[in-house]
This record gives sequence, structure tokens and C-alpha cells, in this order.
Amino acid sequence: MTGAPLVVTDLRVEFSGFVAVGGVSFDAHPGEVRFLIGPNGAGKTTCIDAITGLTRGTGSAKLGGTELLGKQVHKIVRLGVGRTFQTASVFDELTVLQNLDIAAGLRRSPVSLLRARRGVDPSIERALEETGLAGELATPAGILSHGQKQWLEIAMLLVQDAKVLLLDEPVAGMSHDERTATGELLQRIAPKRTVLVVEHDMDFMRRFATRVTVLHQGKVLSQGAVAEVQADPRVQEVYLGTAGAATTAAMSAVPEPVAAMQKLTED
Repeated sequence: MTGAPLVVTDLRVEFSGFVAVGGVSFDAHPGEVRFLIGPNGAGKTTCIDAITGLTRGTGSAKLGGTELLGKQVHKIVRLGVGRTFQTASVFDELTVLQNLDIAAGLRRSPVSLLRARRGVDPSIERALEETGLAGELATPAGILSHGQKQWLEIAMLLVQDAKVLLLDEPVAGMSHDERTATGELLQRIAPKRTVLVVEHDMDFMRRFATRVTVLHQGKVLSQGAVAEVQADPRVQEVYLGTAGAATTAAMSAVPEPVAAMQKLTED
């Protein structure tokens, strides 16, 4: 399976006259870990909601040339678009294997679901290895660590053959080691899939992002490589405010050109 590019053009979302997303354009391609960042209320999750059919949007969001906007949620899933939410949505009372069996069933015919299973589905075995959950096959999902639940949710998308993974704050609440493991996981799965991450953790972004789009008040403020975005005075102003921008200028003698942006690790 090879992923397909996601190209979003002039995406707009309005709620009763309030413009939540006002003409956002960006693209994400297989082989990269693409980040969508910005302050609270910038429109990040709303963009993902529109792409996945949970919110009505106008403009265009194409997956490999196929328009997603206007389609029903289940049809978007069938096209290979998978997403996670800020709170992992797994079946706590079921084992890891049972959760993955349910997810894998979405791509199987009704007849095949009635057949007795002989061993573990190869797609499930691959997902378990990729996510580091191979040793948790019989573990109830409810007793997994917070990080493991997020990995299970990603594994559920993998067994569905998702071509695009839209991950909403996947490392929120994780330990440092879990964040590192998650970043390495995203790098492993990205070569064959399009991975778009909505995130607040700026340290995580710096370590694992290929390209970044910064949203502010529903519009694209800046986008490009991590170093380019961090060095953008507009981004510094949005995250640090006027006082922070002055601090940035005062620290210009520091060898690291964007040293002041280290404050973002506390975001």
C-alpha cells in the first residue's frame, strides 16, 4: 500500500457567521510527518473535522485527486482516511487483539467475517510490530498506559489500510519516553502513508516534523521547514506575544538563532 497526497485548498468553515477557518491551504505527502500547529482556537482541529466529514467545509480537500469535502464520514473512511482524537477511542473492555479485529473487519466482506479465524491476521501482526504492542495481544485495552492506548488507536488505522492518518494531539499527556516512541513510530509509518499531526507540543514538533503549517485565527500564518517557521517573527509574536518578541531580540547574541522559541516547549 502506498499513500496518496492530501491537498487542501482555500478551506473555509463557518459556524453561524463566525469564520473558524478562513481560506486555509496546505498539502501533505507520503514520506513526511506533516505538522499543523497554532494557539488554541487557531482552527487546527476544525480543519481535520472538515477533511473527515465531521464538519461542513467549503473549498477543496483532495486525496490523490479525489474530493473529500461534501462526502459522508463512512465514505471518507472507505477512501482510506483515518483519524484519531485527543482522547483515545478504543474499547477498554476488549483486548488489544479484539480491538484490532474489529478495526480489520471494516475492510473485510461480510462473508469473510463469518468464517472462523485461523491465527492472527497478517495485517494485525504488522500493526502490532510497528506500534510496539506485539507483547500486549491479550491485554485489555483499558489497562494499557496512556501512550499505549494512542498506539493502539494508530494500529487500528493501520489494519484498516488507511492511506492518510490525521492525528489530533497524539502525544498529549504522554511521558517523555512515550513521546519519543510515538515520534519514532510516526517516522516508521510515514514512508508509505500521509501523516498529518495536529499538535501543541513544540519540542515534539521540532524533533519529528518534516514540514510545518502554523495557523492563527483560522488562517495560515507561516509554513515551511521547522527552522524556517521557528525563525519567522510572526510566529514568535503569536506564541510569545509582544514581551516575548522583545525577549527574542534581546537574546539575538545567543548562537542558536531561535533560542527564544525554547519557551514553546512549555506550551
